[in-house]
Amino acid sequence: MQKWYHIFQRSTGLSPYVWVIFYILPFYFIFSSNSMYETIIGIVMVLMFFACYVLSFVSKGRMMYFWTAVQILISVTMTVLFGYVYFSLFLAFFIGNIQHKVGFITMYCIHLVTTFVTINYGFLTKNPVMLTQIPFILVSLLGVVLLPVTTYNRNKREKLEVQLEDANKRISELVKLEERQRIARDLHDTLGQRLSLIGLKSDLASKLITKNPTQAQAEIKDVRQAARSALKEVRELVTQMRGARLDEEMFRVEQILRAAQIEFTLKGDVKLPNTSLLNENVLSMCVKEAVTNIVKHSHAAACSIEIESSDTKATIKIEDNGRGLPKSFNLSKGNGLQGMKERLEFVNGTMEMISDNGMTLVISVPNVFKALEQEVGKS
Repeated sequence: MQKWYHIFQRSTGLSPYVWVIFYILPFYFIFSSNSMYETIIGIVMVLMFFACYVLSFVSKGRMMYFWTAVQILISVTMTVLFGYVYFSLFLAFFIGNIQHKVGFITMYCIHLVTTFVTINYGFLTKNPVMLTQIPFILVSLLGVVLLPVTTYNRNKREKLEVQLEDANKRISELVKLEERQRIARDLHDTLGQRLSLIGLKSDLASKLITKNPTQAQAEIKDVRQAARSALKEVRELVTQMRGARLDEEMFRVEQILRAAQIEFTLKGDVKLPNTSLLNENVLSMCVKEAVTNIVKHSHAAACSIEIESSDTKATIKIEDNGRGLPKSFNLSKGNGLQGMKERLEFVNGTMEMISDNGMTLVISVPNVFKALEQEVGKS
């Protein structure tokens, strides 16, 4: 539940100045009355409404619904007596902040019905105050219908984003733990065995060096060969640790999009036989950053990734049906896109962005480094 003073924030969908006007307006309607008795009643109801409004935000459980019901009664009374219908907007915003689904639907329906009935009553009785503000009343009715749903969905989305971020952190920690365990197993199964062999061969060579020099030399040769094999295995292990494979990243991407309730479609082969490990690692990091942006900022319902690989380059097309980029978007300040561009430039890659009915990101890296990497490995 948000705080009551959050009505002044832009996230409500209305300008803060509009809310200030709604605070002042009831007094204008009250003082327009010719009866001192009605004026006093109106002032008391306004003060009661705002007191109940604050209490409804700070209360929990049944008391929250009680103070909300009191506000609805005050809003109905203000509409009947003074033609002031704009308390309904305060109620619409508050009801949208109710997190319990059943409570939200119940209060939303009650508020919607009472507002429609009260306004129709004012029109049927030909209340002159209400007849002079028909356009504003229609706008208020639209707010009563849309504002609670918009606020409820926004709060739900923000809550899901927080949960998704926490889940990503837990997944990241689990991945790190699993990687540490894998490295420990590899070191134990490969490097540990080689080092044990080197130790045994060295002890044997030291014993044979005076008794059988020829056999000692053979053992020393075996030690040298075992050391080279161990060094090769360490290099292979470090190489695997440095790079992130695209197929592994796609598995995590599917999990993240599924957790964010975004439909995911994958086209093409995630295996890139012609792409060097360095370039594949760059592609994986770019895909990860792009999907993170889609989850956090795009409001998309679907995302597709298309992979194309040839002898000369590897291309990945990431497309979503979200809201795209704003016209005033600045790449240098844009959600990690600048970092993606810099990574791609490091390996002579390219990045293209198309914002039309969503966002399309096309990233490419050359495959010319694969042959060079193979030549270095042979040497």
